[in-house]
Amino acid sequence: MARQRKPLSVDHSHHKYAKKITHHTEKKNSKVSYWRRGVMIICLAIAGCIGYMGYLETRVNTPFDDQKMVVKTGLAAPDVYWGSYRPGVYFGLKTRDPYSLVSGLMWYFTRHIGADGGGIRHWCEQGDNLDRYGWIEHNGKNFGIQEIQDGPFLITTSFVKRLGGDHGGDWTARIGVTSKDQRLEGEQISFLVYTAVEEKSKGWIKPERVGSHMITGVRGETEGLGPFSIKMFSNVGKVLHESYLSTSAMGLHLLKETVINSLRLATDKQTGKKWISLPGELNSRGPDGKTIEPNFIVTQVTGSVPFEIDVVFESSSVLDHREILRGDVYSKELQKWRDEFHHSFEEKFQLQSKGYSEKEIKFAAAAFSNLLGGIGYFYGSSRVESSHTRGPVPYWKAALYTAVPSRSFFPRGFLWDEGFHGLLISSWDIDMELDIICHWFDLMNIEGWIPREQILGQEALSKVPEEFVTQRNTNGNPPTFFITLSFILKKFGHTLHENGRLDTLERLFPRLQAWFDWFNVTQIGDMPGTYRWRGRDGTTNRELNPKTLTSGLDDYPRASHPNLDERHVDLRCWIALAANTLADLAKLLSRNEQKYVNTFQYLSNNNILDDLHWSPLSQSYSDYGLHTDMVELKKPPPSRSHSHHPAQTAEKIRVVLKDPELRFVDSTFGYVSLFPFLLQLLQPDSPKLGKVLEDIRRPGLLWTEYGLRSLAKSSPLYMKWNTEHDPPYWRAPIWINMNYLVVRALKHYSELEGPYQQKSLMLYNDLRKNLVKNIMKEYYRTGYLWEQYNDKTGEGQGSRPFTGWSALVVLLMAEIY
Repeated sequence: MARQRKPLSVDHSHHKYAKKITHHTEKKNSKVSYWRRGVMIICLAIAGCIGYMGYLETRVNTPFDDQKMVVKTGLAAPDVYWGSYRPGVYFGLKTRDPYSLVSGLMWYFTRHIGADGGGIRHWCEQGDNLDRYGWIEHNGKNFGIQEIQDGPFLITTSFVKRLGGDHGGDWTARIGVTSKDQRLEGEQISFLVYTAVEEKSKGWIKPERVGSHMITGVRGETEGLGPFSIKMFSNVGKVLHESYLSTSAMGLHLLKETVINSLRLATDKQTGKKWISLPGELNSRGPDGKTIEPNFIVTQVTGSVPFEIDVVFESSSVLDHREILRGDVYSKELQKWRDEFHHSFEEKFQLQSKGYSEKEIKFAAAAFSNLLGGIGYFYGSSRVESSHTRGPVPYWKAALYTAVPSRSFFPRGFLWDEGFHGLLISSWDIDMELDIICHWFDLMNIEGWIPREQILGQEALSKVPEEFVTQRNTNGNPPTFFITLSFILKKFGHTLHENGRLDTLERLFPRLQAWFDWFNVTQIGDMPGTYRWRGRDGTTNRELNPKTLTSGLDDYPRASHPNLDERHVDLRCWIALAANTLADLAKLLSRNEQKYVNTFQYLSNNNILDDLHWSPLSQSYSDYGLHTDMVELKKPPPSRSHSHHPAQTAEKIRVVLKDPELRFVDSTFGYVSLFPFLLQLLQPDSPKLGKVLEDIRRPGLLWTEYGLRSLAKSSPLYMKWNTEHDPPYWRAPIWINMNYLVVRALKHYSELEGPYQQKSLMLYNDLRKNLVKNIMKEYYRTGYLWEQYNDKTGEGQGSRPFTGWSALVVLLMAEIY
């Protein structure tokens, strides 16, 4: 019989202990689980924080969106493919390609060249002290004529384009020299005509000579141009000597240095005469010892005055080259474009019908042409930073088609200048201006910010001091493109349905909204309805009054001690203008404009404006902030030196003689005080308008026989240096862009019924006449339009030529506002 299994007995004490262990284990596991969850949450939070910080870090150099403003460029826009798009050199042509073939000119007079290459002209340099230079006729697309007065010699450069083929067509440049002094006939001059390709242009060039009639030329091929040839022919005078250089240059900014390092003194085998000559093929080798293909070819042609050559570019895609664009053929084509230019110039500006003389019209044409001839095409990457980056970072690579303020001193794009340039350019060719606007707004990042100074490419970068290169995303510039757009809407509203212009404005509208929002997020003041320019240095002790570069008015006096309480009247007025323009544009595009109408009504409300910015003491509009007028620049006491070397002299520092207090900056009267009037925010019957008009004409404040000075003589910082090394800039001189806004506002109020209508008209006529008369007088006296004009003598000063916004004199003459 099977044995029966005995049932197990239960030990209850052990069961209790087991339950205790199980409970303890579960509790321990629970704690571990909570700990693990906590660690996981912390890790996720850290990862999220790092990710978010990384996201914030990338915002500064992330484009606004994928839809580009520029939809036709390069070969898709053949009529503007080639152009004089190198404003920083005396003469040069390039294409609207990221990496273009470039051509250009250097020259020197044999008896003036130094052993170190001194006397060779290439870059537009103020130090060259040329009597004058600039485009006297230029239509922005097809042709241009430039005159360069180098001592007693007149060098004339011109070009004509001829469309055809698939790669932008052909062009010819004519370069000649003459002198009115017959004793100088026979003087030797060398033209150095060059061609260069950038490293990434995916192309090649080689020197070429065909037959005895032609000077050494170039043949080559690039991705954008396909196969091409450049030939040179002598027109006037005799070629005394010719040489060439084919080598590799280290960059477009070093072309002149490459030539200087290559010049040799050579002896002609037949005559025994010595010439300054180029060595021909000059191979360069890279770090690996391999020969670097040439990317720079220079043809030096020496002749005796008078002397002239034609440089002919021909695209292989143009099938009919029977009539080469040179000699008489070129002359006829050039004259055709000149006649058309003068016809269009009169049609647009009607100066002849207004009674201007031939000399006055010639001046206006030159001022306007040098603005158009100063339009450049740049490609590269800005350097930017934000509070979230660990230093400067590169912006994305982009192209910029833009006018420049000054070919010599500022041969690059400036955001606030370009709005004024746009008034002139759109008066000439609205589609050209819309193209420029599109290029600028393609530089907007995801935050709605546009870097205010554009330094794109080697040539542009080589002209800028290092401390000005990096752009910070909290800093803006006056949104002057809203002036241009407001002008376009009023003047060309009936044509905006043509040529895809409305489509352009549709694409532009979201970016304008983002730009407007950026100002209203980053530049708002501490009180509702107030605005404050960022970028002022509240810790500096070197500046008498910390600069406000972002306002465009640089050293114009603001509150002496920058802080959060500041409010800037000019910025409030700019935002009001922007809101009004957006409202008008929204209405045109059938969008809801109410938000912008409401904003404009609030910001232009004269009662609120007066509460925030009208000083009861000075009876003028002004900034508000922590301020004292009692500041000076003084040398600090010399420090004791414990060495045998004498102590270095310390730089002057700011000394505050009286503590600042929160107040209106009303002891300062100048351009900023006029802004509610300048941007036409004042009601035509406002007593404040009457006071502004009275102050404009009051002796000793702003009025001069040459225009309105930037700062009243009664202001504490009138003509004061801002540092030991920085002379006054916006502290007296007469600036044409601001005077244009004054004249424009006077015209506006002279056409509105009210108690100040007649006074506005009288001031309008007097100020406009003074400006035009003085600018023209200085042009014929000095050969230039200037950056600014002396408030005591009317003499031009600052950089030259400054045919950026100083060319607004043309619109003053034409009475176009």
